[in-house]
Amino acid sequence: MEKCPVTVIIIGAGIRGNIYASYSQLCPDKMKVVGVVDTNAQKRDVIAKIYNIPSQFEFSSVDDLIKAGKLADAVVISTLDQTHSEITVKMANEKYNILLEKPMAVSVEDCKAIHEAAIKNNIILSVCHVMRYTPNYSEVMRIVESGMLGEIYSVQHLEAIGNTHFAHSFVRGNWRKQEETSFSLMTKSIHDIDLINWFMQGSKCTKVSSFGSLSHFKKDKKPIDAGDALRCVDCAFESECAYSAKKIYLDPARQGNTGWPLNAITQVVDIENIGNAITRGPYGRCVYECDNDVCDNQVVNFEFEGGKTASFTMIAFTEDLCVRKTKIYGSKGELHSDGDHQVKFFDFKTRETTIIYPHELEQYNMYSGMNNHGGGDYGVISSFIDSLILQTPKLNKSDSLESLTSHILTFAAEKSRLTGSIVCPRDI
Repeated sequence: MEKCPVTVIIIGAGIRGNIYASYSQLCPDKMKVVGVVDTNAQKRDVIAKIYNIPSQFEFSSVDDLIKAGKLADAVVISTLDQTHSEITVKMANEKYNILLEKPMAVSVEDCKAIHEAAIKNNIILSVCHVMRYTPNYSEVMRIVESGMLGEIYSVQHLEAIGNTHFAHSFVRGNWRKQEETSFSLMTKSIHDIDLINWFMQGSKCTKVSSFGSLSHFKKDKKPIDAGDALRCVDCAFESECAYSAKKIYLDPARQGNTGWPLNAITQVVDIENIGNAITRGPYGRCVYECDNDVCDNQVVNFEFEGGKTASFTMIAFTEDLCVRKTKIYGSKGELHSDGDHQVKFFDFKTRETTIIYPHELEQYNMYSGMNNHGGGDYGVISSFIDSLILQTPKLNKSDSLESLTSHILTFAAEKSRLTGSIVCPRDI
């Protein structure tokens, strides 16, 4: 057993970095935040004040952190996607254990480089495939591993992204352009490809096909009555538009809301600053006049060894917000997972149905203190910290090899979509 608490440096002091840092407030006996790295001084200062970090342990770059010597047991890397590879390899070479926000990286080569660095330096590296750690999918996998379903033959999985969420993140926001981040299947739905890979329990995927496009959020879909308006605040059609920035950001602010997505567009959440953000910033642009190019509608089909199959649908146009729905078909039974609410299992032999409400189970009560991603954020960082304290890597459900496999399947799906061909993951 290692010393407690585990000391951690947050690299990337945005929303995700702050969420993972907050675990130290819930479990101060297990984790202590001792440093922060971010190019934005204001973001650094916020974390430094919350966790009483001395100024000499605030850094504007990873290189400055390296120059200071090894200062902690682990780092949380929650920077923008395209920076992951360089930062992660550098931290691995400095022998830091690493909790890495998904995706691992935005190219196959960089994903492989991260895995190789983790192996070479003998560190624990966990990728934030948070769905694996939710109460809901922990129970799904418990049933799969128990053999109650028999042999798994098919998986059907859906991610309902949510119409306004997609507009915020993938039309107006940071993940709108592939050249600046990656394609939307990677940035949004690597969670889902990873779940499918997980459910197949080590069976190798042999073929992938995919179809999809940017269907709606483009200029030729702009309502005629919107005219030449480039911003919602200047648009005559705004009150009729489902994607009005006033409706998505300003109206909730007037009602007293201060959480996501409002806190993503301004440091200080109030009516004045939200108004300024949608008047001058990227989040006030017309969704039909942005420079986005990532898919808002995509399907992926997989064939695994033994003729097993899986299908995945990613769709922007939903009432549900980031809700996953899963059906797993086995030789002994059928399982349905309805979002984060319940898991239903039908036994072919007894003809009986069992319904489980994972969030009501005692073993998940502690997740209520950090319930982002259906409890997955708590699950992933608590498992990472426990794996360091107990020196038990198997507590880590999403190590670099597991994550690399899921990323390869995702890259294969995008290659299939672009080329119109069936792709073998071994060729990626």
